[in-house]
Amino acid sequence: MADVIKVWYDPEADFLEVTLENKSGHFRATPLDEVMAKVDDQGRVIGFSILKVSSLKGEPLQFSLADKAS
Repeated sequence: MADVIKVWYDPEADFLEVTLENKSGHFRATPLDEVMAKVDDQGRVIGFSILKVSSLKGEPLQFSLADKAS
């Protein structure tokens, strides 16, 4: 687990990003349209983003970011 987790919200874009490791990577789709996993070059999850955060009402958003490289 990361020593420092960074959370950033852009209210104009209604976008939340959580960074677990401060390294370069790219976003990968998940089964949920609102969620993207950020992975490093080896496919390890280093963060995630959630789109349309303000539309999340009622039931909590549940998803898995399990590494596909393992």
